[in-house]
Amino acid sequence: MGKNEKTGLGRALVKQHNQMIQQSKEKGRFYKNQQKKVLESVTEVSDIDAIIEQADEADRLFSLAQPAPSLPISLDASSSTSGMTPEERREQQKKEEIMHASSLQVPRRPPWNAGMSVEELDDNERQSFLMWRRSLARLEENENLVLTPFEKNLDIWRQLWRVVERSDLLVMVVDARDPLFYRCPDLEAYAREIDEHKRTLLLINKADLLPESVRKKWAEYFHLQNILFLFWSAKAASASLEGKKLIAPWKTQNNLQDSDDPDIKIFGRDELLARLQFEAEKVVKRRKESGSSSSCSGNVADIQNVIVGFVGYPNVGKSSTINALVGQKRTGVTSTPGKTKHFQTLIISDKLTLCDCPGLVFPSFSSSRFEMIASGVLPIDRMTEHREAVQVVANQVPRHVIEDIYNIKLPKPKPYEPQSRPPLAVELLRTYCASRGYVASSGLPDETRAARQILKDYIDGKLPHFQMPPGMSDAEDPMDNNLLVMHESDSSDVEDPPDVEGKSAPNIEHVLDDLNSFDMDNVLASKKSTVTKPKASHKHHKKPQRKKDRSWRVGNDDGDGMPVIRVFQKPPNVGPLKAT
Repeated sequence: MGKNEKTGLGRALVKQHNQMIQQSKEKGRFYKNQQKKVLESVTEVSDIDAIIEQADEADRLFSLAQPAPSLPISLDASSSTSGMTPEERREQQKKEEIMHASSLQVPRRPPWNAGMSVEELDDNERQSFLMWRRSLARLEENENLVLTPFEKNLDIWRQLWRVVERSDLLVMVVDARDPLFYRCPDLEAYAREIDEHKRTLLLINKADLLPESVRKKWAEYFHLQNILFLFWSAKAASASLEGKKLIAPWKTQNNLQDSDDPDIKIFGRDELLARLQFEAEKVVKRRKESGSSSSCSGNVADIQNVIVGFVGYPNVGKSSTINALVGQKRTGVTSTPGKTKHFQTLIISDKLTLCDCPGLVFPSFSSSRFEMIASGVLPIDRMTEHREAVQVVANQVPRHVIEDIYNIKLPKPKPYEPQSRPPLAVELLRTYCASRGYVASSGLPDETRAARQILKDYIDGKLPHFQMPPGMSDAEDPMDNNLLVMHESDSSDVEDPPDVEGKSAPNIEHVLDDLNSFDMDNVLASKKSTVTKPKASHKHHKKPQRKKDRSWRVGNDDGDGMPVIRVFQKPPNVGPLKAT
């Protein structure tokens, strides 16, 4: 065989070898894609998805011969809560929530050791997670309890378990506008179960969106509850690194925004790093003095290096905080919750290491699904009912603040409605659409687009709002007492509320009195006596009648006026004519 010939034994062997390698790669890629699923957060599943998932986790096979499960559906209208008022139903719901508060826990990782195999450890974790899901399902059967959406992906909870175990100091990042909504007390208890010396710090992010008087109230509350906390703003710290300056959305009349009080001070980047390292070293020192060694912690052998783990709800600023502390973008940040998929370890120095955990939605009784959407916990782009979520925004932000921010004029309440009621979601959406020109293809206002924009402004802080600590009376609310004014806002543009002093508020009795005094006869008589619109002069003359065509009738033939039917007879056929 020649050198330049295309066929040969060597070429055939090389070609066969390359084909085997390519087939092996494709086969391995197929099994990898088949076995490994994309890690994503799962907070809501349908009933059939839940049944299939639980069956897969329990390694059971459902046959078609098995009877269908009985669903607890009550068709009786006279249930235990049918005759209760909304206030009584809410009180009963609070009692049930307090009674079952201890049952609302985060899933625990089962005990393990280094001698376990991968299959055994995976099976134990799945069985433990399945038992936790069943316990929450039993709580959902109680008609007086409403369980909010929570994380249902086991792999996401595994990320949390690893971060909690290897961290010396656990930092729970919460939103400063409603810290208790994002705080999970059971997670703090779980950290103490793993290591009694492990501490949890409450990092109150977005503290620049709170006025100083509100921060003082929250500082007093956290001191009474013996909670370790720090005020922090990841956005302000990132802007400081870039040389930018942010304008606070609130100003106090005394201009005390920049205070040296350590309890209400917003920590900077270097100060926060030093404080985190100090608290973590205290935990390691306390553990060393007690002589306890935790097999789960990976930093016992090296006392000089401490690990700080960041946990919390989605979209509260965990990744933004770590990027600000590191000094550069090391973790992905988006406005959509659930950007972080796996925990990441970042080395700050030889003595400090940060660990970022994916955001988790913890089970709770205290909020609804629409409140979670408005808070940014659930994705805005996946919502199907936008008016309920916008109503949460309308209830939290005062009417005049919405009008000043968006430069719109909302419809005022009807005379028989409470004048202090918040604007309705449909009023806010349609007014916003009219001012921005949002029109759908059908020609109606594009309320979905407007709702997404309003909710994003609410989450980003363009619409200022905050919650006060529990136990604070309405008289002490700075929002109601107008102790706070927004920057770049003119108080003269806001109309004063109508003076209703000395007048009773309109209620349903006034509406019924108006209906009783309504006289339909007078209304009808007034309608009849109304002046009609004058017609033009050329329309007043009477047109002559058009003569009917009666030509088909018989004339003066002494007939009865009925039409005459003439019959023409055909002459008899005499045959063809013959020529003569």
